Amino acid sequence: MRAVLTPDEKRRADETADVPVETLVDRAGAAVAKVALQRLGGAYGRTVIVLAGPGNNGADGRVAAARLRERGVTVRVFDALDLPDRLPAVDLVIDAAFGTGFRGEWRPPSTGGAVVVAVDVPTGLDAATGGARESTLRADATVTFGALCPGHVLGDGPVHAGEVTVADIGLPPGDPTIHVVEAGDVAMWLPRRERDAHKWADAVRVVAGSPGMTGAGHLCSAAALRAGSGMVALSSPGIDADAPVEAIDQRVPAFDWTDDVLADLHRYHALVVGPGLGREEYTIPSIVRTVMESVVPTVVDGDGLFALSWNEEGHASFLTDREVHTVLTPHDGEYGRLTGRRPGADRIAAAHALVDLTGATVLLKGPTTVVAAPGGRTLLVTNGSERLATAGTGDVLAGTVGAFLAKGAAPDEAAAAAAWVHAEAAARGRDGLIASDLLDMIPAVVSSVYDTGA
Repeated sequence: MRAVLTPDEKRRADETADVPVETLVDRAGAAVAKVALQRLGGAYGRTVIVLAGPGNNGADGRVAAARLRERGVTVRVFDALDLPDRLPAVDLVIDAAFGTGFRGEWRPPSTGGAVVVAVDVPTGLDAATGGARESTLRADATVTFGALCPGHVLGDGPVHAGEVTVADIGLPPGDPTIHVVEAGDVAMWLPRRERDAHKWADAVRVVAGSPGMTGAGHLCSAAALRAGSGMVALSSPGIDADAPVEAIDQRVPAFDWTDDVLADLHRYHALVVGPGLGREEYTIPSIVRTVMESVVPTVVDGDGLFALSWNEEGHASFLTDREVHTVLTPHDGEYGRLTGRRPGADRIAAAHALVDLTGATVLLKGPTTVVAAPGGRTLLVTNGSERLATAGTGDVLAGTVGAFLAKGAAPDEAAAAAAWVHAEAAARGRDGLIASDLLDMIPAVVSSVYDTGA
């Protein structure tokens, strides 16, 4: 995992470092100069402007300027507090105006299309949330120190920060509670099937689909199979389910179906409830009771989340009474129904607010998916893309989480691993990808993850 430190945590790391500030600044400036030279493709005949502010960020920029001059680059340093509206034409601009703690107003000059390298964060980008202002300078590359900030990977951060390099300048690592998920983490989290495994060893029960929305049940249960479950049973209340040929179509009544689902639930290792179940008034009590009385780790998605927020028990705080793990998978609208307001700019804080309310693990969907767990741990999945913004992909994700829970992965790790695999499957597709395309790609992604961790 790649560590992520909030601006306050980075500030404390600076304060507790046993390395003189001058040494840290010298190392930081050298790291910036190195990235600048890579972007320039060499030093001969190249021109650079450094926008240097009054603090350590500006000091880093001035050291970078000196290093670049030593390599033969023509460099001019501009005071960030006294800038023209438009910079002279150069090959590259270093934004060393202000760092992670900047809260004022600053309007950058026009860079004339030059390559921009930012120091720590592009000036004006909120390092805690990734929120950007209209005036935030957009960088092609950013050099940060010790660890990523949340703002590099959340909100507008990926667009404004460009390619982020984390330079080791000798800062103490601290004790980060936020991490970016990588392939090696997924390999470590997902238990491999034992040689003597049988089909019930990681079985998943799915309650999903309704008239007009049978595809949700199909996608969810097929994803559970493709993600490694040896047995999947699907119920679409009141109708024959559109089950994959390899899954069991387990018929339950249209009303009061909880007892039917619970009757043999102990044989399964995870339950997924909600995708495409509909929002009829008679459906809600069965969903709520099923979630509350489930004896296995349970994923609640889609219309299941709607039911938890619109029921006679009140909002979803009653989930704290559950004795087994629950994973909630809301998008922003579903989050708003559960809590009364949509997530704010700080998506990590928003996810943990829902954790505090429910005691559940929360997978907050987005371009960067936030997985928050009781105890304060946060996992960020950054490999998602716009290809996943299409109907049914959430059903696939829910089934994948269910399969990984059934394998025995911890709830936050199952959720984060599923989000990573889901996104990686989409990355292997093409524009125009639809949810069912993901199903054929999931086994290959999981296999490649296991190969990575071998």
